[in-house]
Parts: sequence; structure tokens; C-alpha cells
Amino acid sequence: MSTAKIAFIGGGNMATSLIAGLIEDGYPPAEIRVSEPDATHRERLQARFGVGVVSSNPQVLAGAPTLVLCVKPQLAPGVCREIGPIALESRPLVISVMAGVTEAAIQGWLGGPLAVVRAMPNTPAMVQTGAIGMHASAEVDDEARNRAETILRSAGLTRWVDSESQIDAVTAISGSGPAYFFLIMEALESAGVELGLDAETARLLSIQTALGAARMAMESDEPPQQLRERVTSPGGTTERALAVFEEAGLRDLVARAARAARDRAAEISKSLMEQS
Repeated sequence: MSTAKIAFIGGGNMATSLIAGLIEDGYPPAEIRVSEPDATHRERLQARFGVGVVSSNPQVLAGAPTLVLCVKPQLAPGVCREIGPIALESRPLVISVMAGVTEAAIQGWLGGPLAVVRAMPNTPAMVQTGAIGMHASAEVDDEARNRAETILRSAGLTRWVDSESQIDAVTAISGSGPAYFFLIMEALESAGVELGLDAETARLLSIQTALGAARMAMESDEPPQQLRERVTSPGGTTERALAVFEEAGLRDLVARAARAARDRAAEISKSLMEQS
């Protein structure tokens, strides 16, 4: 098997999303290799993408300048210690999409101060429309930053944060964020049914409205506040509905929810470190 330029450890949903995006962007499948313990899943990855697949973590890393860790956080200590000697010798750029696992922990398990980019993707990355926050350890140079961004951008929008602790804020806003919007869509759908629409019509109208609003916000030079004001006619239906949201303290509720998610992300990270 030829040497891969990008090695993935773990072939689950996030790895699959990144691989699909890379290949869609024109990256050669022959330069991607995946280590995956499940034989059926290995076969599926190879058949779908034409990438190299192995069952050995040390084997997948051999010679690869970039390693993407896509395993469950609780498996991270064992996986990193297993590949540590090879990683210290070859010194790849390590990209982690493992929730709650710090750069220092990864470096400690690997056995030395390797270049680590910690990323927080979200579930829309599975359809290449993710929002991904990233932070680089001090060992990551400009070339490695660009390499990491190119790989992660294959699954959606990417943004760097200045401090690793801000990854918890990223988790609160975009990591958990899809569920917030699903809840709003769910509530709108229920409201539509209550107002007399059939369930399928209410569902499709809610989803399409969310999609259209997001697309307008992304493509417009105006901030969401101005977009909202532009569609809120004085004395109209939208103004009255928004007044109900304001009276109920929606803004404060959203802020409290985001703080709760951020705090929980920090708790999970601390717990993972204590268990390792």
C-alpha cells in the first residue's frame, strides 16, 4: 500500500464526512488511508471512496504527514499511546475532532509536544455544511495551519479561535447549535398544526423557512438584526409575533442556554482528563 498523505484513525461519521468533502474537492483517494476496527465498515469506506483501509493504527500513520483523530474521546488515551512512538519519530500534524479532549492531553498521551489542531465540528458537517471552530497549539506553523484548514473546510465553514478555552464557546454556539434550530423548527411545526395546517405542510414550511433565512443571512452583507428589521413592518404580523418573543425573554433564555452548554463542555473536558 502506498504512503498516505492524510491518515484517519476512526472511520465513523465525522471521518466519512471529511473524506467525502476532500474527494469532492478533488483530493486523490489514493492519498487517504483510514484505520477502522470494524471490517464491514472498512469495506464500505473502500467501496464508496476508493481510499486505503487498514485495521492497525500504527500502520495507518506510517509516513503520513497529517493524522486526523476521529475516535471516541474515551478511546483517545489508548489510541494515542499506541501510536506515540511512531508519531514522535515522524512528527505529523495531528488534527483532533474529539470533543472535550485538550491539546495538552493529546500531546501527553503521544509522549511529546507535537503540532496539534483541535477542532469542534457539528453534525451538519455530515452534509458538508458544518461550522467548525479550530485552535492550534504553539507547535503548529503557518503551513500546518493552512493544511488543517483545507482538510476541515471540506466539511463546511471554518474559523480559528485565539485561545483553546474558546473551543467550549464554539461547542455552545455551533457544536450544540443545530439542536437549538431543530427545536425552533419543531416548535414552528407544532404551532402550524395547532393553527390548522396538516403536519407535512407545517413541517416543510418550517424547514424551508429556516433554510431560506440561513441562506439570506449567509449571503447578505447586512447583520441578522437588519434583516429582521427589514421584514418587520410596523403594526404587522411579524412585529406582533416578535413582541411575544421579547416579552418572554427569548434573548436571555438563549444566552443562558449557551452558557449552560459552555459550562457543561468544560466539565466534560475536565472529567475526561481525570479519567485518563
